[in-house]
Amino acid sequence: MAAPRIEQLSAITLATRDMAASVRFYRALGFALKYGGEQAEFTSFTVGRSFLNLIAEAPPGPLVWWGRAIFHVSDVDALYAQALAQGLTPQAPPRDAPWGERFFHITDPDGHELSFARPQ
Repeated sequence: MAAPRIEQLSAITLATRDMAASVRFYRALGFALKYGGEQAEFTSFTVGRSFLNLIAEAPPGPLVWWGRAIFHVSDVDALYAQALAQGLTPQAPPRDAPWGERFFHITDPDGHELSFARPQ
């Protein structure tokens, strides 16, 4: 019998201290709201066939860097321009990486780092 294999990422769930600010941030980037919202304890956005979830349970104290969630998008430069137009502050303009992607990073209101990339 073959060993089971991991097929895809279903969802990533991020803790938030301020659901309303986080929902506004993700909607400004173009994430589609599936469930919950600014007043909810749990919110879910669709990401292709997967989900980005927010839960109103942040640990006490400052968050430390935990890693990065990476999303492939159709147009990195257009999403960067959209983020700027919505008043968001990406870490730097899009750039080409030696591993074959164009990307930019942005941090959400709770300090979670997101990368938006497109394979070249």
